[in-house]
Amino acid sequence: MVPRMADPVSTIEARLAPAFAAIATAAGSTGEPPDPVVRPSEHADLQANGALPLAKALGGSPRDVAQQVLDRRPLDGIATAEIAGPGFINVTFDDEFLASELSSAADDDRLGVHRTERPETVVVDYSAPNVAKEMHVGHLRTTVIGDCLVRMLTFVGHRVLRENHIGDWGTPFGMLLEHLVELGEDDAAEQLSLGDLDGFYREARLKFDADDDFKDRARRRVVLLQSHDPDTMRLWEMYVKLSTQHFNRVYHRLGVLLSDDDLAGESSYQSKMPEVMERLAAAGLLTESDGAQVVFPPGFTNREGNPLPLIVKARTGGFNYATSDLATVIDRVERRHADRMLNVVGAPQAQHFQMVFKVAEMAGWLPSAQDTPDGRPPAVHVAFGNVLGPDRKMLKSRHGEPMKLIELIDEAVERAAATLSEKNPALPADTAEHVANAVGVGALKYADLSTDRIRDYVFDWDRMLSFDGNTAPYLQYAHARILSIFRRADVERSTVRGQPVQLGETPERDLALRLLGYDAAVWDALDRYSPHRLCSYLYELASDFTTFYEHCPVLRSEEPLRASRLVLCDSTASVLAHGLGLLGIDAPEVM
Repeated sequence: MVPRMADPVSTIEARLAPAFAAIATAAGSTGEPPDPVVRPSEHADLQANGALPLAKALGGSPRDVAQQVLDRRPLDGIATAEIAGPGFINVTFDDEFLASELSSAADDDRLGVHRTERPETVVVDYSAPNVAKEMHVGHLRTTVIGDCLVRMLTFVGHRVLRENHIGDWGTPFGMLLEHLVELGEDDAAEQLSLGDLDGFYREARLKFDADDDFKDRARRRVVLLQSHDPDTMRLWEMYVKLSTQHFNRVYHRLGVLLSDDDLAGESSYQSKMPEVMERLAAAGLLTESDGAQVVFPPGFTNREGNPLPLIVKARTGGFNYATSDLATVIDRVERRHADRMLNVVGAPQAQHFQMVFKVAEMAGWLPSAQDTPDGRPPAVHVAFGNVLGPDRKMLKSRHGEPMKLIELIDEAVERAAATLSEKNPALPADTAEHVANAVGVGALKYADLSTDRIRDYVFDWDRMLSFDGNTAPYLQYAHARILSIFRRADVERSTVRGQPVQLGETPERDLALRLLGYDAAVWDALDRYSPHRLCSYLYELASDFTTFYEHCPVLRSEEPLRASRLVLCDSTASVLAHGLGLLGIDAPEVM
């Protein structure tokens, strides 16, 4: 087995946690083992603050507790450990220990990121466009955030099931299918194959609003669809297939993993909705309110302070999104055997999902967080904010409509190509095209992923395509620049892996510490379902490398220092490329 890199935080926790636990046990504590509370520090490599809460719990002095910890701790890998302030423990690693860990990790294909000790089956529901409409900027965040989480969860060892919960059912399909019939199947297929879903929808809507006879036929078509009339179902299947071809083109351009195998349309849950009602009734949860069938989950009230119902069957007898979402819970738990499910959906739906998950828990379909092995919720709403224009309103096209996602991708690539032609006009045409696509799409995705997902962000072409600051082009260029060092040196990167590392200069040491923090960065992003934390780490890594490269000559150094610094270069390039890959972003070799 290849040894994994020593993440500084986990290393300190491993050194100090037993001492904290022993002190607590000796004092008669029977609770959870104390957390060393390890944090970055300006005064040392890391700082452990766990003596303060432990001393408070035991009624003692934090400095005395800190001293007891130091008296018990193993010395391996730690150069100094000193008590500071009210009881902080400032820890500095031994340089030889850091160098040894970094050198031995050069052949680690996981770059030090440990696999989960408790693999789960995780369903990630993301993207979810409507069949009758083209994908627009509103689908950007769910698609790229969901795809990033899928990549990270898979990498750490979970079995990940992607679900694209497309809107492929409902009353609008009556007018759409009737419009298809009037156009003729061949003409309609040609129009839809061009991806003009919005145009097709507008034409059908105009007919519906202006022609009473068409409106009657459309309504009858809805009845035929709901009763699964064979000819109507054939037309519906053709319409869905042609529409999803447009989605697939967008996914291919955007470089996300979704495919037809991941489709889980609303239509697939229609037959399960009566079962939802039966099971809610059997559990004694259904109540009639204003003619509708509802469930009152505890803890939810309206503005007047009255209990807020989750409506699962309208007074008209129709099912709704709540019924459908409850059906997905049953399906994912009982058919797909999911241990955890993530719904990557906009923040305005927060209360809806809280109520759905609570009702599922009340019905016995989901365990409570306290009953899961890790104490975390089995169903999570991964919420996100909006993409705003310069006016801080929802981003629109020049015509005042939601920006089509395919047009946004095209413009990103065009702008990247223009920037690259100025920065490196000598790039061969085929290489320039590949790099422009990687940089344009990467910039689009990174601008989204590097923002705390809960927040809105203002769409800014100049900022996201800049080669300075926390952007994808900056990270991609840092990676390409490192690879150019090896080309100039005429050295294969693989030949330096495993070579001894020297950390005589502060920038070398800082870079090594940052590289050894990749494991913590990946898990921090995953634990919070927040890709921006991984983005922040990659930016800090690239910044540390810039400082290292400016102050520590690589190719001009004599051996063995030259080889040592090439190891640092190689490790940085590997982590940058891998980290960008987890974000779904390519790392070109030249730029």
